[in-house]
Amino acid sequence: MNFYQFMIYSSLFLPESSFLSSSCKLLRTFYLNGLHKPGDVILGGLFEVHYSSVFPEQTFTSAPHPFFLFFFFFFRFETLGFRHAMTMAFAVEEINKNPNLLPNLTLGYSLYDNCATLSIGFSAALAMASGQEEQSSIQESCSGTPPVVGIVGDPFSTFSIAASDVLGLYRLPMVSYFATCSCLSDRQRFPSFFRTIPSDAFQVRAMIQILKHFGWTWAGLLVSDDDYGLHVSRSFQTDLTRSGGGCLAYTEVLPWGDNPREYKRVVDVMAKSTARVVIVFAHQMHMIQLMEQQNVTGLQWVASEAWTLLEGLQISAFTPFLGGTLGIAVRRGEIPGLRDFLLRIHSDQHNISENSMVRLFWEHTFQCKFPLPAAGLAEDAGAQCTGQEDLNSVTTDLLNVSELRPEYNIYKAVYTLAHALHDMLSCIPGRGPFRGNRCASLQTLELWQLMHYLERVNFTTAFGDQVMFDENGDALPIYDIMNWIWLPDGTIKVQSVGEVQRSASKEEELTIDEVKIFWNFESKKPPRSVCSDSCPPGMHMVRRKGEPLCCFYCVPCSEGKVNSLECFNCPEDFWSSPQRDHCIPKKTEFLSYQEPLGICLTVTSLLGMSICAVVLGIFTYHRATPIVRANNSELSFLLLVSLKLCFLCSLLFIGRPRLWTCQLRHAVFGISFVLCVSCILVRTMVVLAVFKASKPGGGTYLKWFGAVQQRGTVFALTCIQVAICTAWIVTASPAPHKNTQYHNDKIVYECVVGSMIGFSALLGYISVLAILSFVLAFLARNLPDNFNEAKLITFSMLIFCAVWVAFVPAYINSPGKYADAVEVFAILASSFGLLVALFGPKCYIILLRPERNTKKAIMGHRTTKC
Repeated sequence: MNFYQFMIYSSLFLPESSFLSSSCKLLRTFYLNGLHKPGDVILGGLFEVHYSSVFPEQTFTSAPHPFFLFFFFFFRFETLGFRHAMTMAFAVEEINKNPNLLPNLTLGYSLYDNCATLSIGFSAALAMASGQEEQSSIQESCSGTPPVVGIVGDPFSTFSIAASDVLGLYRLPMVSYFATCSCLSDRQRFPSFFRTIPSDAFQVRAMIQILKHFGWTWAGLLVSDDDYGLHVSRSFQTDLTRSGGGCLAYTEVLPWGDNPREYKRVVDVMAKSTARVVIVFAHQMHMIQLMEQQNVTGLQWVASEAWTLLEGLQISAFTPFLGGTLGIAVRRGEIPGLRDFLLRIHSDQHNISENSMVRLFWEHTFQCKFPLPAAGLAEDAGAQCTGQEDLNSVTTDLLNVSELRPEYNIYKAVYTLAHALHDMLSCIPGRGPFRGNRCASLQTLELWQLMHYLERVNFTTAFGDQVMFDENGDALPIYDIMNWIWLPDGTIKVQSVGEVQRSASKEEELTIDEVKIFWNFESKKPPRSVCSDSCPPGMHMVRRKGEPLCCFYCVPCSEGKVNSLECFNCPEDFWSSPQRDHCIPKKTEFLSYQEPLGICLTVTSLLGMSICAVVLGIFTYHRATPIVRANNSELSFLLLVSLKLCFLCSLLFIGRPRLWTCQLRHAVFGISFVLCVSCILVRTMVVLAVFKASKPGGGTYLKWFGAVQQRGTVFALTCIQVAICTAWIVTASPAPHKNTQYHNDKIVYECVVGSMIGFSALLGYISVLAILSFVLAFLARNLPDNFNEAKLITFSMLIFCAVWVAFVPAYINSPGKYADAVEVFAILASSFGLLVALFGPKCYIILLRPERNTKKAIMGHRTTKC
């Protein structure tokens, strides 16, 4: 309790003489408009029955003062506020008639008018909490029922905060039907506060759902200069940003009282802003002063529950401005029998001196006065009330029960207190929730015990709504969405167009029927209210310096990034589309059988293999002829087979790389070429040996180059390459790889060699054999003509070495599939070079010059020279 609260409390309740006195009395007595009914248990109520912007400074006195009574006649009577109070009276009467709820117990009530003034509302709350006995004894053990066991109200958030700050210390329950400030959900500060209306926290989120539904990302916010508005202003921007629903173009505070200069400034801010949607958390007087500025057209208003249903704003003068307003309204309900109860209100039923609320309603409705000699009024001061006037003979808002919204919350609030009392009195002795399994009783009731049951209350109204409280004392939230329809006659009709409620997952669910909505624009469509238009596909937002998040420039996304909110990288195997609006699979690149280059290489490979097959057939058919038998025909057949394998291995380099193709392509290539070059090397050595053997004493050379030795040499040299390939594949096997280094938008499928040492050893071994063959053939180039095969070998190895020397730089500088194409070309070129150089002349003699394919022709030239 702060010092201010302590001083008020002590001035009302502490004894006048001494803290140690055996009795205490009230220092002052409150004279407030009220309505009372006795009962076993009393419920309190606070309602706004009068409203004025100017109030007397003195709100309590030791005796009725003539000025104070006279001044009340200047207050404006609020019929709706009186209907709120009578709704509570009706609920109490209905409960008393219900045999299943609080049987054998009669509820009473004490209802007070807060006059829309903090000091009066606070005083009324304290008066109900302390009781109205002028003097009471202080007993060692207090007993008996408290003056009131709970208060329904206050409708204002600020008033509820002030009262709950004090009453919460003593756990006196307050169940408000209209106080929405989210700050009241703080259970540490307000442990005994409950409400049957959703808090502003939910109302704010409901508003945000409406903004998101219509795509309004740029809006202005106006709030009243009180707890209700200031708490909203703090939470709205935070919740709006967190939900991604947009930004606030401006936030303005509307002052209380007459301040046309400040209101003009606010209207100028609204007019200059590009936001076409204005959200207002304020009260009727603020809206009236705002509309009086006139320059508020072309806007879409979004109203809080505080003014959505106020008839004072639904007048023809404001229709051009406020027509089409969307608003949040308290859940509508039905209360059967309420209108009949209101019709039974009669001044004779109530003690006029004690129940001034009914007297003031009667005087306001029938424009008459009851004589009050104590106030010093003359009997002829205007028409006098007889008390026999008929409510059916006048038009009054009291009887309009078609839109029961605050009344429905009041009705539920009374029933929550009744159900809590019923649950408390239904406790079975020995099974109670309190220490020692005790139950609470009315004779020894402590208010915190009633709070225990109030926190756990759970029932369903006749209208079908479930009533219960969460851990913060808030009821299950639900709002109706209302729309102000501009009728042809210039009047406004407020119609429900949807609802918003909290789902089981604690998310806000908005249901809205757009067909029913009236839009106060020429297009008859929802307005556009954005700071910056959404970026087109392929562009992203760059925030404008010093402006809210909703104001931005649109900048194209860089390559490989997409989206219109924030550019993000496409997944690894995807790339941005040309419009940068979505990711598409990257193009794949490899040497394919379907593309022209792959087709050409495949055809060339098959052609070379076919030529080898034809040559092999020719040699097989003419295998008995001298030219075939010369220099070991077996090596010629083996050489043709190896060349055929060389042509075939090139096909492994075409097509999408797989693990098995990557492993085989270099192994088959290396073994095939070693087999081929080994045959050439052995043939070269045989040529040299035959030439040496033709000389005197050279016969010993031939015994080292017989058929067995030739086959063994070829086999041994080939096995070395097989060992190299096996070791390479086992230790660091070639494998397929998706290369994205060459092109960002393309995946190049290639085979990585795995081990450069293995790959170098394979090529190096082939190179050694090829160079050795070339050197030996070069040394034998000047042999007699009958041994001129050495020249052919020299020429073939020259082609072979030239091709592979050129291959190395071309392979290194060729990206992607072109590296495979270069390797295939080198294989084919060298294979064709060997095939043509070694077998071309022999096929020419066999097919076109058969007369030279004789032993005499082959040996004749040698004899002549000898």
